[in-house]
Amino acid sequence: MLVDENRQVAELQPSQEASEPGLEPALPRHPAEAKVAAPGLLLPDGNAVPDWLRREAEEKRTQGQDQRRGLLGRHPIAAPIAGVLFALIAGGGYLYWDNASHFETTDDAFIAARQFGMAPKVAGYLIAVPVTDNQHVVAGQTIAQIDQRDYKIALEQADAQVAAAQASIKNIDAQIAVQQAQVSQAGSQIAQAQASLTFDQEQAARYAELAKTGAGTVQSAQQYASQLQQQQAGLKAAQAALVAAVRQLAVLKAQRGSAEANLQQANAQRDQAALNLSYTTVTAAQAGRVVQLSAGVGEYVQPGTDLSMFVPDDVWVTANFKETQLDQMRPGQPVAIHIDAYPDRTIHGRVASVQPGSGTAFSLLPAENATGNYVKIVQRVPVKIVMDNPPTDVALGPGMSVEPTVRVNPKPSLLERLEARL
Repeated sequence: MLVDENRQVAELQPSQEASEPGLEPALPRHPAEAKVAAPGLLLPDGNAVPDWLRREAEEKRTQGQDQRRGLLGRHPIAAPIAGVLFALIAGGGYLYWDNASHFETTDDAFIAARQFGMAPKVAGYLIAVPVTDNQHVVAGQTIAQIDQRDYKIALEQADAQVAAAQASIKNIDAQIAVQQAQVSQAGSQIAQAQASLTFDQEQAARYAELAKTGAGTVQSAQQYASQLQQQQAGLKAAQAALVAAVRQLAVLKAQRGSAEANLQQANAQRDQAALNLSYTTVTAAQAGRVVQLSAGVGEYVQPGTDLSMFVPDDVWVTANFKETQLDQMRPGQPVAIHIDAYPDRTIHGRVASVQPGSGTAFSLLPAENATGNYVKIVQRVPVKIVMDNPPTDVALGPGMSVEPTVRVNPKPSLLERLEARL
């Protein structure tokens, strides 16, 4: 070790060839030209090492030791601070994980509604459209008005047909009453003829007996025999008249049944005419908003012509959760909903139902996994979420993005317990 250090010191001296004979070797002109020399060593010429060289060597030795000490050696309080920071980060991470495990959320969620097109059921010219685009209407409010004059005339005609059918029934009722009287009269005639027939039978028998004994004339016997035949014929005529009257009564009753059917038909036509008249006023069946209004005054519309789209106030959220998020999700669980359009509002709701199948299973072209190569992909399952307090001062419509957060674990998390205590 001493030999190496002497060699290093010797290298600091200029070569003997560069110095003049008889002169002592020159020391380095500047400390930067010299290498490190250990303190207390002698130069090859026997002279002591200069102080400046000893100080520089000492400084370099101290710097090397400082570098070997490292960060913790130079900063003795860094280790406790690092430990505290690690503990805080680990604790915060656990609190976050524990709290997040109580919830399931997704950004693949949208507001949904059963929107539909509004169209008239009758044809005609529009004479009024008292609404405008995106206007909120209540149930029964008029959306469009069709000219009613033709339909009022049709209703008056139907009323007249109903009145005629009712009059026909009254006429037949009167005829039936008359015919019933005729039936009664025919019955009375039969009774009268029967009585006369009985008397003539007795008379004919009596005079026939008298003629046989000679107490009576043959002429009288023949006369009463002829009267008996006349009475018998009269009885048959009365009976035939009664049968005819009864059959005529049946005919009148049948006519009355036909008249009643005509009356029912006339009533149905009148009801249809009244319905057609009511159809000239297109109204909202429920509360909602008029969207994409295309109807205009003076336009001729046919049945089924789209006048506008209608979005009911009854809206909900369809959240497409991953199938791996449904393990603990059940109907009735509370949901916090944040709408992208209104980020400062929190709407509360609940899970209504979970669709029994993924979204692709009910699509127009479902995936056919039984053909070709198969790559497993986590499916999305629609979950219906209803809102308990939907805002009424802003417009909510289908397609708006939301972020629902479902609480799947009702127990409070550690973070919530800490917040409750604080």
